[in-house]
Amino acid sequence: MGAHTYTLMDLNYITADEAVLLVKSGNRVFIHGCAATPVSLVNALLKRAGTISDVELVSISTYGEFDWNHPQVLNSFRLNSLFVSANIRDWVNSHGGEYVPIFLSEIPRLFDSKVLALDVALVQVSVPDQHGYCTLGTSVDAALSAVRNAATVIAQVNPRMPRVLGDGVIHISRFTALVWEEAELPENNYSLQMNATMAAIGKCIAEIIEDGSTLQMGIGGIPDAVLGFLSGHKELGIHTEMFSDGIIPLVEKGVITNEHKKIVCGKIVTSFILGTRKVYDFADNNPSVCCMDIAFVNDSDIIRRNPKVVAINSAIEVDITGQVCADSIGTYQYSGIGGQMDFYAWRITF
Repeated sequence: MGAHTYTLMDLNYITADEAVLLVKSGNRVFIHGCAATPVSLVNALLKRAGTISDVELVSISTYGEFDWNHPQVLNSFRLNSLFVSANIRDWVNSHGGEYVPIFLSEIPRLFDSKVLALDVALVQVSVPDQHGYCTLGTSVDAALSAVRNAATVIAQVNPRMPRVLGDGVIHISRFTALVWEEAELPENNYSLQMNATMAAIGKCIAEIIEDGSTLQMGIGGIPDAVLGFLSGHKELGIHTEMFSDGIIPLVEKGVITNEHKKIVCGKIVTSFILGTRKVYDFADNNPSVCCMDIAFVNDSDIIRRNPKVVAINSAIEVDITGQVCADSIGTYQYSGIGGQMDFYAWRITF
């Protein structure tokens, strides 16, 4: 396997419509998430509504437009979401969908233990190198476990997907089918969400972060707002489930050095990357970025070994007693547990 030099001409690519014929009635299908969502494969699969039935779709957080809101699709497919994102929020909250509350760190165990046994995984990967190795690009998270456990793995190969180093390096021999599609990745520019309130919150949080701290940032404008006020800090480290554009200026200014971390010292540790093209290009083939299995990144035993861990996340509601709601609005499932509790529990010992 290692002796052969691969070129794009060596590979047999098929269309998305041909690839999803591998999905059969009764299958459980994993969908790669965040900026790596293989939208073309998902929509090609949904077009098969009426020809297959009882197909369960399992996802974490997906981006892009899914053509799901049709009676025939809802009769053929059931959505089982482990973290809810905007594009499927109404589907999850309908009779055709459901949400499973689970810590992000525990999702790979569902696949490994066959509690959620996967038949098919739909993933999006970077172009294979000369040795035939692709990467899971911007999202390793639970996708690595899905690729490891699914009987059939269909890969959308996208030259716009950055080659992100770490755990998500996969040889093409693991893929049952390859689909070539050059497409822009979904982007989310958190700086455009900034307002005076977010800036004020970000400034207050930044003031209590000590030099040499190890940071975790969640999704949203407030974590990015905090980063904007850290330019005067020193020797910060990053061990986070995700990161976005806000860390780049701090790396360029030498604020983020990762020199005090005890786990993967000297590198930015993450599980997925979501932002604009700028951060995808920053991560491309960058040896200072290590994108790893979420079971490792969000393991509280791993987290607590780093110095001065600070977890920065957002909430939907906070009541007068200090209780925080970050995943739902009443009975409406808005997002999910995600990785917040993985990081908030890092100080707890048993």
